[in-house]
Amino acid sequence: MAELGKQIAALPMRWKKDGTFQVLMVTSRETKRWIMPKGWTMNGKKPWVAAEIEALEEAGAVGYIGKDVLGIYTYKKKLDDGSSLKCEVDVYPMVVENLKRNWKERDERKRKWFSAKGAAKRVSEPELAKLLRSLMKKPAKQPVIREFLKAS
Repeated sequence: MAELGKQIAALPMRWKKDGTFQVLMVTSRETKRWIMPKGWTMNGKKPWVAAEIEALEEAGAVGYIGKDVLGIYTYKKKLDDGSSLKCEVDVYPMVVENLKRNWKERDERKRKWFSAKGAAKRVSEPELAKLLRSLMKKPAKQPVIREFLKAS
């Protein structure tokens, strides 16, 4: 059986003053596709902490991250040697409080706020698009997000 890579991602989100729900997406470094901040799990760090670090490094996003997985999607990651590895990504919800002007990967990526529907249209992974579409109606009512909003 092929090896499965395990990654973590943050889904940075916010509610504007008018109640509009938005998610923050970044472009990937090589293909410039819209993705959410993600990366490999980190030794000695809880997975949601690693996701929070990725959000900071890739998107300059600072806020509260949830400890429960909001959803999981898989994709094929192109490796440096040209091969690809199927990766499973655990997605953690994150409410963004602040976006830094200067962040680690600002010269390598763009970041942009989208509606859940707009983000779903721009990602190329069907499972991720489905997860984003599930946030189109009343995202704060989703159990994982609701519990996390109560805690933050």
